[in-house]
Parts: sequence; structure tokens; C-alpha cells
Amino acid sequence: MTEESLKNIALLIDADNTTPRGIDPVLTALAKLGQVNIRRAYGNWAKPALTKWAGLTNRYGIRPQQQFDLTKGKNATDMAMTIDAIDLLYQGKVDGFGIMSSDSDFTPLVTRLRQDGLTVYGFGSAKAPDAFQNACTRFIDIDALIAGDEEIDDSGSETPSSSKPDTKPRIDDEMIDLLGKSWRNAKRDAEGYARLSEVGQIAGNRSSFDVRNYGYRRLSDLLRSLEHFEVKEKDGHLVVKRLR
Repeated sequence: MTEESLKNIALLIDADNTTPRGIDPVLTALAKLGQVNIRRAYGNWAKPALTKWAGLTNRYGIRPQQQFDLTKGKNATDMAMTIDAIDLLYQGKVDGFGIMSSDSDFTPLVTRLRQDGLTVYGFGSAKAPDAFQNACTRFIDIDALIAGDEEIDDSGSETPSSSKPDTKPRIDDEMIDLLGKSWRNAKRDAEGYARLSEVGQIAGNRSSFDVRNYGYRRLSDLLRSLEHFEVKEKDGHLVVKRLR
């Protein structure tokens, strides 16, 4: 599943609620969509817990946004990040957003951004609330993204699959049902095959899931791992057919 190329992406990072280990694979994922020209991380940089983030700001061209804890128990960081996102929206210079957080408080913000037709990628924990995950155009599990990134060794080659334990998350019945319904709603030929790209587009419009959450780099790889589907090349295109 792919998105149209975006000219200007804003990456907003809730440093209190995400891991600095994810910044490199997150930027790599967003770079496939377009230019990540705006990079901001929000938090109280006086906190020892943000020390690792502070060391990465210069390396990755991230602008640290200082936000003091004005009241105990209240997250002023979320408010500052939301205000900046809305400012960027109304300036009209941003085509898409990346939101690094697992905080459900950002659900209304994501919903508002998408109402204006903007693409919003969420990057957070697999345990992030469903409301936040589903509000995003795509939601990607940062831990899965980090694990996929670590499969590439220093030479730039992938570690052979035979030497890696099978740690891919289980593909549940709900996901199989989503893919099956997407296939049924796609245009099929006389043999029952539909273009993989169309099936992926329909699935993406119905759900925020991303194949990287399941340990795969491409939708074709995920479908080939399932006995429910057959994927092959036909007339220069990858096509898919549901078998059961």
C-alpha cells in the first residue's frame, strides 16, 4: 500500500511518550513518502528521562521545543504540540504529518488534520489506544519498525531469514477478513484475480493497518504467507486471489 508523494511532511514528536530508538526508522519510513522538512520534538528537556532525545536533536536536524510542566498531572506538552500542528495546518504549507506518540489525547488532532485531506502517519506502541490508531491514515508499531530496521546489518544486507527466529506477530482473523473483503470489492478478472495494488488501496482506505506491523515489508509478502490467498504475476502486474 502506497501513498502519493508528499512535498512537505511535518514530524511532531511527543518525546515523553515515545522511544528515541525509533527516530531513524521513522524518518526512513517517512522519507519514502516525501520530504520531512519540519522536525520538532516536544518535552521538558530538563527531565533526565529525555537525555537520550536531547543527544539526537542535532544529529537528525530536530528542533527541540521546550515545554515546562506548568501543573502536576497536566500534560502541557500535548497542548503545545497540538497548537503547533493546527498552526501548520492553517499555514497551508504541509501536505502530511508524522505523529510519534502513543497518547490517545492526540486522536482529535489526527481526526481534524485528516478532515482537511492530510495524510497522517502515527508511530507508537502496539498498545496505543485503538481510537488513536484507527484515526491515523496509517499506524505503525515503532517496535516492529525498529526490529525490521535491525534486520539490516552494517553492510546494508538483510540478515538471511534462515538465521532469524520467526518472531512475526500473528495475523488474526480480523485482518484476513479485511483483506478478503478488499479483494471482493476490487475489480477481478474471469479467473478471480484482482490487482494487488487495488486490493491494497481498498484495504488502506478501510483501515489504518500497515504490513510492517506484522514484520513484512510488502503486502505481497504478507499475502504469500497466508494459505487463504494466492499471489502471482500476470500481464506485468502482481495479482491476488482468495482461495478460502
